[in-house]
Amino acid sequence: MKHISTLLVAMFVVVALAGLKARQDLDPRIAAYDKGPAKIDVSKYPADMQAKYKLFAKKCSGCHTLARAINSDFALDDEWERYVKRMMNKAGPGVINADEGKQIYDFLVYDSKTRKKDLYERKLKESPK
Repeated sequence: MKHISTLLVAMFVVVALAGLKARQDLDPRIAAYDKGPAKIDVSKYPADMQAKYKLFAKKCSGCHTLARAINSDFALDDEWERYVKRMMNKAGPGVINADEGKQIYDFLVYDSKTRKKDLYERKLKESPK
């Protein structure tokens, strides 16, 4: 009986992971983001932003590739606020508390205004006033 329950659990995990993979494959943006660069050179960022990057890298890579956040088309403050809040409400190895969420948000906003400056400015112009 124990072998049957272990087998059923294993089968459930395989089916669940296959479903997750299939769902991700349906969204070409996710696949594209995951295939982009998986790290940011923050050596020229202020020391506090370098520390926040380390937290971002540790927490966010616990549930998905770091490349997904790095290469996403989010740039505006409110986009990052929604994204970070959504991630804070998820369970998993990268659980993010309120203080960590604030630090990650601060880093992502700074990074968008620095590394993604062109995208940030374009989206700012396009956003409704």
